Amino acid sequence: MRQTVLGVFLGLVFAGVGVFWWQGRAQVEQNAPPPPEPEEIVEIDPNALPESDPGEMIGPAPPEASELTREERRFFRYDRNRDRKITRNEMLSSRADAFRKLDKDGNNLLTFEEWAVRTSDRFAEMDGDGDAELTQAEFATSAPKPRRQTRCNC
Repeated sequence: MRQTVLGVFLGLVFAGVGVFWWQGRAQVEQNAPPPPEPEEIVEIDPNALPESDPGEMIGPAPPEASELTREERRFFRYDRNRDRKITRNEMLSSRADAFRKLDKDGNNLLTFEEWAVRTSDRFAEMDGDGDAELTQAEFATSAPKPRRQTRCNC
């Protein structure tokens, strides 16, 4: 019962506020100045160029190129033709240099021997004492170098 009475009361309050707002708006429109009188209609040559004298006005500065986000830069490293789509060839093109280093005979086929030569060379670089076995210390030399932490650009 209380909710019904409260709802009716609030409805009447809102209706009263709406009526006063509507009348105030109508009053403003009645006191508005009349529209300006139309001047003589001058025919304009459609082929004529417009003339204007900007005086000492200065226009807005041209927009500056926005910085690309980290993800956009990473995306555009692969998207070579900038069509905002990465094809299979574009994705694989970044791996071509590494493939060419492994492909010793240049026939665009990577054989097991070609791959194994690189791995064998890498093993020999890690095996400091030449005993054909890697100790923990020797294996630790093959760990990737830690990346330098950049500060947050927040």
